[in-house]
Amino acid sequence: MAINGYTNQLSVQPGEKIKFMVSSDHTKYKMDMVHIIHGDSDPEGPGLKINKIKANVDKEYDGQKQDIYMGSYIKFEDQSHFENIRSFSLQAMIFPTTPELGVQGILTKWSPDQNSGYGLFIDEKGCLALWIGDKEGNVEKVSTNQPLVSQCWYFVGGSFDAENGRVTIFQDANISKTNGRFSLPYGVDTMNARNEKVTAIKPYTFTDAPFLIASLFDQKSTGKHKVIWRYNGKIDRPRMANVALTKEEMASWIDNPTGDEVVSAWDFAAGITGKGFKELEKVYDASRNQLHGETVNHPTRAVTGYNWTSEEQNFTHAPEQYAAIHFHDDDMTDAKWEVDFEWKVPDDLKSGVYAAHVYAGDDEDYITFFVRPKKGQPTSKTVLILPTASYLAYANNRFQDIPLAQLMFGRAPVVQQEDMYLGEHAEYGLSTYDHHNDGTGVCFSSSLRPILNMRPKYRHNLSPSLWQFNADLHLIDWLTEKGFDFDVITDQDLHFEGAELLNHYTVAITGSHPEYFSGPMLDAVEDFQSNGGRFMYMGSNGFYWVVTFDPENPSLMEVRKNYGNQGWKSKPGEIHLSITGEQGSIWKHRGRAPQKICGVGYMAEGFEVSSYYRRTEDSYSSKLDWIFEGIEKDEILGDFGLVGGGAAGLELDIFDEELGTPSHAVILASSENHTNVYVPVAEELYFNITGLGGEENPKVRADMVYYPTPNGGAVFSTGSIAYCGSLSHNDYDNNISRLTENVLKRFLSEEPLPVGKEEKILTKINN
Repeated sequence: MAINGYTNQLSVQPGEKIKFMVSSDHTKYKMDMVHIIHGDSDPEGPGLKINKIKANVDKEYDGQKQDIYMGSYIKFEDQSHFENIRSFSLQAMIFPTTPELGVQGILTKWSPDQNSGYGLFIDEKGCLALWIGDKEGNVEKVSTNQPLVSQCWYFVGGSFDAENGRVTIFQDANISKTNGRFSLPYGVDTMNARNEKVTAIKPYTFTDAPFLIASLFDQKSTGKHKVIWRYNGKIDRPRMANVALTKEEMASWIDNPTGDEVVSAWDFAAGITGKGFKELEKVYDASRNQLHGETVNHPTRAVTGYNWTSEEQNFTHAPEQYAAIHFHDDDMTDAKWEVDFEWKVPDDLKSGVYAAHVYAGDDEDYITFFVRPKKGQPTSKTVLILPTASYLAYANNRFQDIPLAQLMFGRAPVVQQEDMYLGEHAEYGLSTYDHHNDGTGVCFSSSLRPILNMRPKYRHNLSPSLWQFNADLHLIDWLTEKGFDFDVITDQDLHFEGAELLNHYTVAITGSHPEYFSGPMLDAVEDFQSNGGRFMYMGSNGFYWVVTFDPENPSLMEVRKNYGNQGWKSKPGEIHLSITGEQGSIWKHRGRAPQKICGVGYMAEGFEVSSYYRRTEDSYSSKLDWIFEGIEKDEILGDFGLVGGGAAGLELDIFDEELGTPSHAVILASSENHTNVYVPVAEELYFNITGLGGEENPKVRADMVYYPTPNGGAVFSTGSIAYCGSLSHNDYDNNISRLTENVLKRFLSEEPLPVGKEEKILTKINN
């Protein structure tokens, strides 16, 4: 772990440049560019297949240690108005979530090095405080001496009158029936507090310390992005005046700041449109000074404010009730490392999975990226859509820290070196399955950081062997060994380019777990199918969570979770995506169940041993003999494999006509004999009762499905994440490999595809 890195983009075309950011504890390191075919080190499988390629950047480099700094905050370019003051007032509505953690900056222009400036803080006792420091380092700290209560809104303010030296500070709980964890003002009198003091100290404002919201810069650090005393919680309607306002005057400024005394009146709802935030990182000042700011590390927006009534659940419909931002001390969406080297991808480089292999001594990293064909210039009839949105969702996840992990997995989690390292280094950023330090869920993930579990050799602690990236390399290895030509694109490419990207191909293939999908991605797949495209869904739990990418920062993905199998739930009123304004959660609850796209949908999970498939009666139709050519009729399918020992495992999808499986679809085979570690997913439960495990519940299974689509197209679905792990068994000579090869060869041929079990329906569709 002494060397690692990342790229400025996950997907790159031949002829484009890609940048590499590397941090190394070694003074020197070497780099080789490599082509990755197979990343599973399991001795039962084919082994690692990582081939060095010639690149003009292969050489030795000077190493440099590059740090990552966590914490979200707001910064401002124009500092003059924060410096040219004598008297001042600071106020805001705040919703602290960890006041017990000690000092946190709310509105600050404070130099911790010189002990000078001014600011509104949560102090070491969890109370609201106003700090003033002069040029000599003399400090006055006036506290309310009343600890703030977490997850409650407060109206807070502090002022300093330079004429008489009076410092005033107050906190008033602001409790409504819907805006916090209490609905009635129980003990509100004990939550409110006020204090004042006369001091001879006057704030020195011309320090190098900038004015920030939700933290302050560490002046002692050489890291230009390091902030300390980071705030956890929401801030709504922050204001600043160049006079000492009374509490009553500040109250009138909550919604209507007026007069020449206004230094700034930030409106965090400004920029909300009917399609989400116009510019997610921009913060607008409604005062004449126009002290607009920029968020860093993407605090959460589209969150309820102090005045939320619960009558509206979509922030785009009531922006004034969503004028808050939720900051976290462990937000991190851009490591901001310096570039070590960049590479222009050769025009003739084959599409595929590549990495910059950086190494020094026994330390190494594979900085993974994906080479797609040039836009509009496919090199094959087949395209593999790699699920990078799902890679981002699980990026640097810390499942080993989940107390219930052993129950979920049916065994003790296997912890890798990368897992141990991540457990000690929160600065590498969280996955969308983790919680922030204040208990709220992580809704943003970014590729602008080292992703230590998106590397060859990594064995995920979630599954019996592999998960996501390396599991998808099982499929790449099989395609390569079987001699199929194929292009590689990412689902992010699909998000921004749509069906036009797929329509160059005859066959589109998914990875093993395309769980996170955006609306444009779904549209592209469905349009491809409508246009006669042939689609192979090679996994399970696909097309599940609603996500989107920031058009201004394509490396950033957003998800909001609820109503499904999830690591956390969105807070009330906060289920809509801030980037687009659309409802988050799962696609099924937006009328787009995966059964409509691939004939099967998520039904059960069990991170234990995998099972096998048994053919159905319908599969013996003579119209389907081509699928099973070379396979004996009574063969059990896939009772072997590198993922749990079988082809049907981890997560399972089933046929369901009520959710959109076409009535002419055929279940070719279904899995059986799953253990009680396999249970139905949350959204399929009406009541949680006994008898729902795999040993008793017939719905706990994977269905392998085939059906034709309009204009000569077709869909083949495996219904299991573990499926691709069986392809290489017995040197690729097995019934799962043979069946898959039969399907792909027929899908690539110009020979018409046979109908399903209801010929009249297909005839009508094709006409």
